[in-house]
Amino acid sequence: MKLLVGLGNPGKEYERTRHNIGFEVIDELSREWNIPLTEAKHKGLYGAGYVNGEKVILLKPLTYMNLSGESIRAVMDYFKIDVEDLVVLYDDLDLAVGKLRLRQKGRAGGHNGIKSIISQLGTQQFNRIRIGIGRPQNGMSVVNYVLGRFQKEEWAELAPVIKKSGEACEAFLEKPFLQVMNIYN
Repeated sequence: MKLLVGLGNPGKEYERTRHNIGFEVIDELSREWNIPLTEAKHKGLYGAGYVNGEKVILLKPLTYMNLSGESIRAVMDYFKIDVEDLVVLYDDLDLAVGKLRLRQKGRAGGHNGIKSIISQLGTQQFNRIRIGIGRPQNGMSVVNYVLGRFQKEEWAELAPVIKKSGEACEAFLEKPFLQVMNIYN
């Protein structure tokens, strides 16, 4: 069983913001794999189904970004999911818009959602797909930037990376994450 988690903030005011790119990927996988996100439990919204013979849980924590780890921990405990079967998808300021980086471990790098996950799991070693959102320009604060919406031209760059992130998740259902990293990095 695999757990694929997209990070973001719940609520209409946060839809399509930079910080919610993880939610966007989960929504895309939900549509593509026909796994509706209908279960509101464990501080999150999730759905379960089978893809290529593998049971998959798609999760969007509803705790707000800074407490994402609480929902992930609760789902992992309930379904008895090992940390090596977890993939977290989230926004990364240090990558240009449209870039993708897969990693198996690392520090939070200032990302509060990742800090929460590290705290809840007790380890920095979990699979991640980092999706580039770029850095703010013209003196804009980081908070305003990540909670801001993408420009139309940025969406044109993001559509392929959302698709590529989904393809990497699908590859993870059949291959070890290290092999997936070698393909998609």
